[in-house]
Amino acid sequence: MKEKIDALLSTSAGTPEDLIPLLQAVQQEFGYVPEEAIFAISQKTGISPSQVFGTLTFYAQFRLHPQGRNVIKVCRGTACHVRGGPRLLRTLTNHLDIDSGETTPDLEFSIEEIGCFGSCSLAPVVVVNEDTYGRLTPEKALQIVESYRNNGQNRG
Repeated sequence: MKEKIDALLSTSAGTPEDLIPLLQAVQQEFGYVPEEAIFAISQKTGISPSQVFGTLTFYAQFRLHPQGRNVIKVCRGTACHVRGGPRLLRTLTNHLDIDSGETTPDLEFSIEEIGCFGSCSLAPVVVVNEDTYGRLTPEKALQIVESYRNNGQNRG
């Protein structure tokens, strides 16, 4: 990992203005920003590790932990809320034994809540990776999620 981080940082002049592009490059490579990269970026840019960490936690685009191979996004918009979105979320978090914003220990699944997908006519909506599923019941949501287990894509 250190070699990859060093290679990514070597393309930068190391100015404070490079902070966000460096964080983006590291996340692109690893899927998150590992602690080791925070310290390396700090050294490269002259920005304190706490300021680098503050930037990471300020912007929603950055992650401090690996994300699952399959990302489950549950809509929490008004239409989805009214039509059972909170129940879908509870069912999925209970089934996977993780909370929203977390990843399963085997790195198979992550769950996120999204403000609105703009698919209100399909409420409640869940998106797994790039696939959108609407008019879901908790049972159907579980079947869909399980179809992604161990292979990273829907089997049907």
